[in-house]
Amino acid sequence: MINFNGTLQDNNVVISNTNRGYSYGDGLFETIKAVHGKLLFFEDHYFRLMASMRILRMKIPMSFTMEFFEEEIKNTLEANGLLSKSARVKIQIDRVEGGLYLPKSDGVNYIIDVNALDEDFYLLNDNKYEVDLYKDHYLSPSLLSTLKSSNKAINVIGSIYAKENRLDNCLLINTNKSVVEALNGNLFLVKGQTIKTPPLSDGCLKGILRQQLLEIIKLIPEYTLEEASISPFELQKADELFTTNVIKGIQPITKYRKKVFTNEVAKILLQKLNVKVRLG
Repeated sequence: MINFNGTLQDNNVVISNTNRGYSYGDGLFETIKAVHGKLLFFEDHYFRLMASMRILRMKIPMSFTMEFFEEEIKNTLEANGLLSKSARVKIQIDRVEGGLYLPKSDGVNYIIDVNALDEDFYLLNDNKYEVDLYKDHYLSPSLLSTLKSSNKAINVIGSIYAKENRLDNCLLINTNKSVVEALNGNLFLVKGQTIKTPPLSDGCLKGILRQQLLEIIKLIPEYTLEEASISPFELQKADELFTTNVIKGIQPITKYRKKVFTNEVAKILLQKLNVKVRLG
């Protein structure tokens, strides 16, 4: 069952060919982890979604309060038998049909769909996880590149490239030739006692888990946090690389080209992240 504008219905409903999200990528999405009905970091997700709608000049309905979305998500979880389990929640928002590039209406639609997850808390996956740079297309750093918009062509093509080359992920580069992020999350680099992640100005996603880790790292006196550009040259000099997103948590990278990495800092941060989840 999906939730379409507040109505629970079968998830095989076909959208119109004039749907603006489908036709023009005129939409946004937000991915949230739910654990037994609790929406992790939900306030951060809600405010990112509202800010993203403003950036795309969508008119935000007065009904779109945090409480409204929380209730609609829980209704959808309940309808799918997932209110007492862990689930991946996806909210999609697109502008209503009509117009070409210029919309005829400033109204919006929303769809909420949910899928079961196996784990309640974040676990460290220390299996082989190999990455390389994706260099066929470059990410253009701007405010739009920090949004979870419906236009994710580079992530799609990069994912196909990774599969074809038997890679577990790829790292995206911006037009300034700085390493920005992974295909499905933010990137962190550890060198000595410094933990580094690209700044939003480089074009990386304004990740929810990225922000959680920034707050955690600032409270660890042994490490220095830097939000600074990362060059491809730095990757092979690093002690650790890991990616982050709200579904997987922290994913250590084990190999980049010929360089093999440890995961000690990732373990420390994952432990602190799970404490924050339990206390949140």
